[in-house]
Amino acid sequence: MELKAPQDFLTLDPIAMNVVNRVAAGTHLDGQLHFEGGLLVQGELSGQIQVNGRLIVWTDGEVRGRIRVAGDLYLFGRLGAADADALDTTVECTGMVCVAQTGVSTATLIARRLQLYEGAHMRGPFKTLKQGSELPVLSDAFAETP
Repeated sequence: MELKAPQDFLTLDPIAMNVVNRVAAGTHLDGQLHFEGGLLVQGELSGQIQVNGRLIVWTDGEVRGRIRVAGDLYLFGRLGAADADALDTTVECTGMVCVAQTGVSTATLIARRLQLYEGAHMRGPFKTLKQGSELPVLSDAFAETP
């Protein structure tokens, strides 16, 4: 008798999740970027990034830099460069970070909760925020931005 490994499923509905912004495959955006509503990244995004909504990093997508997410983060692609140091990319997430089987993170992650699916690859540190605590790392940097 063959035993099958349990399967986890993650269903995403971009309309219900208010994912209204997209960085398409083949596109590279770099700089100080601000997105209202959810964001789907299929290309490359780098710099100082604020997402007021959910962030979905798709299978071939890559996000690098200082990222603040006011919502949940779903990682199917890459956070941080392949051979980067954990401090090169820092992500603050006010919600939950879900790292799928194809997800790879070399970033420092700070979030309320973390959910790893079988096969997820995390090489950077993770810190859990306690209820009522503020995001410490980038809060000041974003407050200083004009």
